[in-house]
Amino acid sequence: MMKSLLSTFLSASVIISLTLVSCQQPGKNKTGSEYFPDMGHSIAYEANTYSYYYYNTWGTEDEYHQMAQPRKPVKGTIARGYTGSNMDVLKGMASHNGISVTPNAKVPYYYADTEEDRTRAMAEIIKNPYPITTTGLEQGKNLYNIFCATCHGEKGDGAGYLVRDDGGKYPVQPANFMLEEFLNSSNSGFYHSIMYGKNLMAGYADKLSYEERWQVIHYIRSLQAASQKKEYSEKANTFTTVDIPASTLKSKESLEPTTAPTEKSE
Repeated sequence: MMKSLLSTFLSASVIISLTLVSCQQPGKNKTGSEYFPDMGHSIAYEANTYSYYYYNTWGTEDEYHQMAQPRKPVKGTIARGYTGSNMDVLKGMASHNGISVTPNAKVPYYYADTEEDRTRAMAEIIKNPYPITTTGLEQGKNLYNIFCATCHGEKGDGAGYLVRDDGGKYPVQPANFMLEEFLNSSNSGFYHSIMYGKNLMAGYADKLSYEERWQVIHYIRSLQAASQKKEYSEKANTFTTVDIPASTLKSKESLEPTTAPTEKSE
């Protein structure tokens, strides 16, 4: 009888203890307890996203932080928009399956829309990451005439349609790329303006992809070079010391961007 009562008492004590522990409520300095927390909180982690929570990982916070770090692409990885072998087809034209592809549509830009960061970008971003190619200049010309020439003029002299007599009045004079300050400007001076705009000009980051912006800059440089009776082409560059003509590169692989596609080290 005594053993039976003791057994019943112990069983009741265990049940009551488990009930009290399992029903702990969160307080000011306590998170409370959960029954099978893994059912409510996934222990999986998302790449490049740091969201550590005590119940969603079996490792330490430092180990979770390591797992969430960016990884280098697997060897042979192809950038989005660069599938296939015919790049001329992929660059804005209909592919064999009728789908139009715009390569490399977005790349992070680590500079804010401030004069301080504009100055910093102009000091840090020097080279155009793409070599000078005939195809690139043609693409740049087409894009420039669509998005830029109405204000800056087809010759880059600031005499676009909107500021000429037949285009009506325009409140400010668009930049004249033939002036010395623009002839001597770094590539990033143009790039930053395309990203965020300048004065009355709005930004074009949502209209031109990463590669398209740089091809437009190549074309502006070619206009400037022509005004100075210098060459800026796939064969030679006598206008700047930083932009590379494709003919000087040794292999087709070199026609890819000359730096990694991040807008902090071009």
